[in-house]
Amino acid sequence: MEFLKEIERRRTFGIISHPDAGKTTLTEKLLLYGGAIQEAGAVKSNKIKKGATSDFMEIERQRGISVTTSVLAFNYQNKKINILDTPGHKDFAEDTFRTLTAVDSVIVVIDVAKGVEEQTEKLVEVCRMRKIPIIVFINKLDREGKDVFELLDELETKLSLRVTPLSFPIGMGYSFKGIYNVWEQKTQILESNDKQKIASAIAYESLEDEGLKKVLGDQSITELRESLELVEGIYPAFNKEEYLEGNLQPVFFGSALNNFGVQELLDCFIQIAPAPLPKLTDKRIIKPNESAFSGFVFKIHANMDPKHRDRLAFIKIVSGTFKRNTPYLHVRHKKKLKFSSPNAFFAEKKEVVDESFPGDIVGLHDTGNFKIGDTLTSGEEIQYKGIPSFSPEHFRFINNADPMKSKQLNKGIEQLMDEGVAQLFTLNLNGRKVIGTVGALQFEVIQYRLEQEYTAKCSFESLNVHKACWISTEDEQNESYCDFLKVKQKFLAKDKQGQTVYLADSAFSLQMAQQKYPEIIFHFTSEFD
Repeated sequence: MEFLKEIERRRTFGIISHPDAGKTTLTEKLLLYGGAIQEAGAVKSNKIKKGATSDFMEIERQRGISVTTSVLAFNYQNKKINILDTPGHKDFAEDTFRTLTAVDSVIVVIDVAKGVEEQTEKLVEVCRMRKIPIIVFINKLDREGKDVFELLDELETKLSLRVTPLSFPIGMGYSFKGIYNVWEQKTQILESNDKQKIASAIAYESLEDEGLKKVLGDQSITELRESLELVEGIYPAFNKEEYLEGNLQPVFFGSALNNFGVQELLDCFIQIAPAPLPKLTDKRIIKPNESAFSGFVFKIHANMDPKHRDRLAFIKIVSGTFKRNTPYLHVRHKKKLKFSSPNAFFAEKKEVVDESFPGDIVGLHDTGNFKIGDTLTSGEEIQYKGIPSFSPEHFRFINNADPMKSKQLNKGIEQLMDEGVAQLFTLNLNGRKVIGTVGALQFEVIQYRLEQEYTAKCSFESLNVHKACWISTEDEQNESYCDFLKVKQKFLAKDKQGQTVYLADSAFSLQMAQQKYPEIIFHFTSEFD
């Protein structure tokens, strides 16, 4: 029974958005309300020399953006909450897509002035396809922005969501005074303006309250009443089952920076968000309440602490109890491994845990055993499905800028590639190394991290490649395949696993190769049988 209670307590969710919608700031404020931190670091404030708690890589603090998914956990009202704060920038979307395989629900953050943006559309499309329950938080209400109903309309038309507001703003921009909580039917007027600590708020149980009338004035209350009547008439009533099935999306309004509306979001979230959900493997669906342990690696991070050169594999526990110093089967390697110091996370702060339950994210110290998508079990040979791997879109030669540091450079490249930030190809013709990434900004991150974490300097040189295709054939001795290897020799490379890759220089070349060599299968992801 204790095991089932622990599962029911867990809430594991991701926060996604377009860059600069305030995702990392919202994460900070959730931690603040959860009591996990006493003071939040404003992400971009020059006055506060404290970075956001979830941005623990130096380059993130410098640029004010998230470039890697952070894992954070805290307790709130007897619920164990695991947050995965994802990068918003499109160049790091691959990390975000992988993270969505490890969450049971998501909160989508929308900027009140910009509304629905391109990156949000792509991420929400993935959530909708996977039927992940979505809550929308419309942020920055203290700034001038779009009309409330215009924003709700955008959510329906651009994101194809079926929305129902569970809170409603009182005023917008400069006239923003607080939030009406539709979920609890209360009015919150926030009077403090301290962005780093939890603001003091006055709660009014009824719109008839004389004190509320004095604060807001009759006109504001009349406008609020009319808006709430409109909401009731236009939008469906909240239904928890429909939300959990991904068919209804509650919407909250607020300002994460100023602490408006965050508690309303959190209080409702812990009541309606799903506990850990079943997950599909290549053989069957695994349920969280099964006694046998299983989990999968959705992220690898080298140098969580550069002083110790530690590398962590992040595992989402799907079923059973994960126990310290217990041997578990690494399915791909078919060998048992045990872990003496599994970590639970609070951004860069880690603590060793003796046992973890479904829904939890555990960091395992890794010496090179894991790659993204690996499954760990009590003994059953299963493989979790749905971990995406993308064909790179940007390619550059990587050159060593300091011959004295060749060893450090090679080690750095190897470890960063294992994290999944990019892919490494070695040309068959001359052994030159090519880095392929999904986004161009990743080259800057690789260069920065190689220098900061491995004391290795590199430079990049442009390379005209349109797409990387993994190639396979049923008979490697057939004439057509041998001809292809000969003709395309200078465009062939090996990836980190030793698989043959064709680096097509243009869409036309690729199309011609596919037509001329029908016996060859061209794969646009490295994951194929």
